[in-house]
Amino acid sequence: MEQLQSFDFFWFLMINDIGQNAFLDAIMPFWRDEFFWMPLYVFFVTFVWLNYRRQAPYILLFALITVVLTDQIASQLIKPYFGRLRPCRDVVFADAVRLLIPCGSGKSFVSAHATSHFGIATYIWWLFGSEFKWLLPVGVFWAGSICYGQVYVGVHYPSDVIFGAVLGICIGLWTGYWARRWIKSRLNFEKY
Repeated sequence: MEQLQSFDFFWFLMINDIGQNAFLDAIMPFWRDEFFWMPLYVFFVTFVWLNYRRQAPYILLFALITVVLTDQIASQLIKPYFGRLRPCRDVVFADAVRLLIPCGSGKSFVSAHATSHFGIATYIWWLFGSEFKWLLPVGVFWAGSICYGQVYVGVHYPSDVIFGAVLGICIGLWTGYWARRWIKSRLNFEKY
């Protein structure tokens, strides 16, 4: 546990304090906010609805299941169980935190942002990755940069986002697997 804490403190300070710059200070508070990405979510729903009309209700249903599972498992199960304080709430560490957004009252481990974004990125890749090869690097960059933003703005430790990302990937693979099976069995759609 001490090694994990040392890892977290070191990398948190490297990202949050030493790695600071004016450009990231300006964009990261928005970049890591889920509402900033609303146009992307609307684009995804529209794209699926227009291009996969028969499968769209199932694809979107399982996307919604992915979001709900990632959020609820991270926020309602894991965070209360571990009860880890955010870096900005930790009385021992709070003075070292350069906070760019309000700290929030929730717990830190695991990051629900990391879990949700990696979950949905993995789900989308699992369904469409064979057709759109660029989805893997774009999805990893998108979700990874949001995770980085959570540390950069001062509300999460690196291990919070790392474990959140792993959890999100597992959930995204699971829901993607079941979405493919469901679509294939219900619609006899060979692509999935």
